[in-house]
Amino acid sequence: MSDEKTKAPAEEKKVPETQAPEAQTSPELTVQDLNAIKQIIDVASSRGAFKPNEMTVVGQTYQKLEVFLNAVSAAQAKDAPKGDK
Repeated sequence: MSDEKTKAPAEEKKVPETQAPEAQTSPELTVQDLNAIKQIIDVASSRGAFKPNEMTVVGQTYQKLEVFLNAVSAAQAKDAPKGDK
């Protein structure tokens, strides 16, 4: 019986490992996702979800996100007229 108990968990562990690579998809984070995160931070901060000692990190992260999104928006604005011609 002790052999059966040790074999069963080992067999169970092997099954997820072989199936995991097939089931996984490549990670994807879009500009729309980043805009959603920015909105989530806005809502959470307006509702007081962050403690005062957390606000510095949240604010810095928000600023980085905002700068990045503005840069992406500016780059897309530059590319849009070229594509229409």
